[in-house]
Amino acid sequence: MAKKVVATLKKGEGKNYAKVIRAVKSEKTGAYTFKEEIVPMDGVKDALAKK
Repeated sequence: MAKKVVATLKKGEGKNYAKVIRAVKSEKTGAYTFKEEIVPMDGVKDALAKK
């Protein structure tokens, strides 16, 4: 499924978006999970700042 996202981001309209991947630590187990989001280029800092 990642191939579709990458292919979409390379087209003309997709260049205005970024894929943000964050590592989030689980409070229960202590293990890290990864959260992926596709956000507009203007909102990258906001997406990284939120928990």
